Amino acid sequence: MTFLDFEKPIQELWEQLDKAKQTHEKGKVDMSTTIADLENKIQETRKEIYSNLTPWQKVQVSRHPERPYVLAYMNAMTDNTFQELHGDRSVKDDKAMIGGFGSIDGKTFMLIGQQKGINTKMRQYRNFGMANPEGYRKALRLMKLAEKFNKPIVTLIDTPGAHPGLEAEERGQGEAIARNLLEMSQLTVPVICIVIGEGASGGALGIGIGDKVLMLEHTWYSVISPESCSSILWRSWDFKEQAATALKLTAENMLEQKLIDGIIKEPIGGAHVNQEESFQNVKKEILKQVAKLEKIEADKRIEARIEKFSSMGVFVEG
Repeated sequence: MTFLDFEKPIQELWEQLDKAKQTHEKGKVDMSTTIADLENKIQETRKEIYSNLTPWQKVQVSRHPERPYVLAYMNAMTDNTFQELHGDRSVKDDKAMIGGFGSIDGKTFMLIGQQKGINTKMRQYRNFGMANPEGYRKALRLMKLAEKFNKPIVTLIDTPGAHPGLEAEERGQGEAIARNLLEMSQLTVPVICIVIGEGASGGALGIGIGDKVLMLEHTWYSVISPESCSSILWRSWDFKEQAATALKLTAENMLEQKLIDGIIKEPIGGAHVNQEESFQNVKKEILKQVAKLEKIEADKRIEARIEKFSSMGVFVEG
């Protein structure tokens, strides 16, 4: 198990627990009482730490290497019925953006999201979850396919941003994301967007226009990462913690500012501690929200969706 820097008290208890279990397994000493006490202590310590996380610590949790990624959610929620579809029918198949049909409790959904990769080789293959223009065009193609067959859409957001390379700009990165914003606002089927990890910049917003926008408890959503913000304002990454606080990027901040519609609880210690519970929490929320949205007429859903995003922020014409 990987521990973050602020989880040192948990790590120390975990090491003690591991030693106690080894001693117990050797059969020389009965350590069952000690093991139970340590397990309770770990749970209490984890609960105390995670009830008082700073914005920067939440950013760290959202990036935890053992945190479940998009493909894990898709396979778990659909009982392995997820059928991935490929290609934007123009350039190529972007491996950072995945999508396809899947059945959740007998109901078919179009599931789309950014996949980061579970190890070094896969992260390179998936471009660390940073999609190119063809990724956003593939996502839009799949959304239009879902609309054609009248299937609700769920997008799972987890990206450090859209790919910033020269080739991406040459192929129209900005236009591809802008096109998605326009088209998603007018989709006739229910659209649910959920931030399951990092929600950075236009890379996240490119699949983030929905009737309901939700965030997992220990995730973040912002126009810029704390490190990049720090490097711009202070010319150094050393002020990333202050930047994280100033950006107001946590789920609680987003809900307070009415930029999202709800927060999905995570297991104590984060989604990586109990992945199955996290999968079930997201699954239940998807089914609950889509049941409500399907009772609303399509034109009224579109009108409400456009109004929601249009009302974010204030501007004055001179």
